Amino acid sequence: MLLRIYAILPLSQFTKLTLILFMCKENKMKKFINDPFDFVEELTEGIIHAHPDYYRAENGDLRVIVRQDAPVKGKVAIATGGGSGHLPVFMGYVGKGLADGACIGNVFSSPSAGQMKRVTKAIDSGAGVLYLYGRYQGDMMNFNSAAEESKQNGIRVETVVVSDDIASASREKHNERRGVAGIFFAYKIAGAMADEMASLDEVKRVTQKAVDNTRSLGVALGPCTIPLVGKPNFEISDDEMEIGMGIHGEQGVERVKMRTADEIAANLVDRVVNDMPFVAGDEVAVLVNSLGATPLEELYVLYRKIDELLREKGLVLHKPYVGRYACSMEMQGMSLSLMKLDDELKRLLDAPADSPFFKQF
Repeated sequence: MLLRIYAILPLSQFTKLTLILFMCKENKMKKFINDPFDFVEELTEGIIHAHPDYYRAENGDLRVIVRQDAPVKGKVAIATGGGSGHLPVFMGYVGKGLADGACIGNVFSSPSAGQMKRVTKAIDSGAGVLYLYGRYQGDMMNFNSAAEESKQNGIRVETVVVSDDIASASREKHNERRGVAGIFFAYKIAGAMADEMASLDEVKRVTQKAVDNTRSLGVALGPCTIPLVGKPNFEISDDEMEIGMGIHGEQGVERVKMRTADEIAANLVDRVVNDMPFVAGDEVAVLVNSLGATPLEELYVLYRKIDELLREKGLVLHKPYVGRYACSMEMQGMSLSLMKLDDELKRLLDAPADSPFFKQF
């Protein structure tokens, strides 16, 4: 109730501070923040100050972030966006060989159609714009609205929606699945194709191919805390883990007792490989991703077994990625993503890219 009152009434600074202190005391939230309602603007402002050669806030709007050199003449532009709390998704993949702009919503909440429309206008060079984002209802509604308005203003817009999370729908309903860490592969492929000065139709085609050939599955060991809520977004016992939990805390497919790293790796590999299905001889890119709190040391313990199991299944491994690629605030957990490669996807995956959060030369 207090949060709802705070959201709709003009409050004095003293009252705001009182509510913030109450939230922190009642829910024992410990974060490096000021006013939770300023969190998104302060984090984007910090990123822009740290990386001024890469980013600018369009017309000073800290929710509308574009490449410093946008629009790039003659190039199809890639626009993305979604709720904050997932860095480096979304803003972190704005850069050369990646996306051209991103609109940023509140933590785990969709940005507005107006923000996406402003991103679109700022990055369009006349070659058209590809919208690329994860399948979440709010994002789809607002981005579809922005696309329609942009088209009415003379900007051609096409859309690819990422749906790689195998826990969120059956294989037969692949197009209804959520987008999770596999969006990294989509950014990489789309950005590289656009850098080759391909047409909007070609950029859309190859990006959709990347999405269609990507599968992901995560496991959560602990929750995260959204600043505006002030308490963990789910509860899980110290001796439990949840397979398939979403990056906003959506319910997974199975809650089980905690297992060893090798057992977790085997469970994820079997589920992801069987879902495509991947078969012996397939060449794949591998992403082992931290959901926020899981350290690199543990990711590499997991990758050691994942690598072994994939090779035992006859898969050919190309360019593994291990690290923080799509997070859920400070959630303790990880995810595995596989993308089946052909010569075209491999060429684009290997192409250079440069942002403050991802560099490949």
